[in-house]
Amino acid sequence: MARISLTPPRTLFFRIMEWYSKRAYGKVLDPGKAMSHHRRVLWSYLRFEQSVAKWDRLDAGLKELAVMASAASIGCSWCMDFGYWEGHRLGMDPRKLHGVPVWRESDVYTPLERDVMAYAEAMTANPPEVDDELAGRLLRELGDAAFVELTMIVAVENLRSRFNSAMGLTSQGFKDSCDLREAPAGEAQHAL
Repeated sequence: MARISLTPPRTLFFRIMEWYSKRAYGKVLDPGKAMSHHRRVLWSYLRFEQSVAKWDRLDAGLKELAVMASAASIGCSWCMDFGYWEGHRLGMDPRKLHGVPVWRESDVYTPLERDVMAYAEAMTANPPEVDDELAGRLLRELGDAAFVELTMIVAVENLRSRFNSAMGLTSQGFKDSCDLREAPAGEAQHAL
């Protein structure tokens, strides 16, 4: 249960954010509702996310796996739910999206994807547990710019997941809408 009201004052700024969110995602995102209690926090965060969305040196699929591995490490159900939806929107293999929480036991990931998720988990540990060998492999495989982007997107996801978890935000049903479209007629999909 959210630790702050998800019905903030209906200011003009909130109504604009609400309209955009519904248009882009089909619903108003709970983190936006929570941040709407502090206009400057919300405004700064929205501008920040607009800039983050323009980063393009790291493959989008690798970026999504890094984000989800970090969210899974923190235990942010809201971020996992939204991450599944985002990965689905990108056309990623649903088996890879479903398997993130147990990626070490799965055979659907490439060695590079495994390194990316290991790096995300190592960065998310408190204190971080990144080792030179893993970082070196990723740097050689990705190049400088993509490695910097990977490192920063994991840091950004830590910010998102920690905010959402501390606020008590949980799944909004994004993943469920993807599963319904994937399921053959009459068959239910298993949840994460």
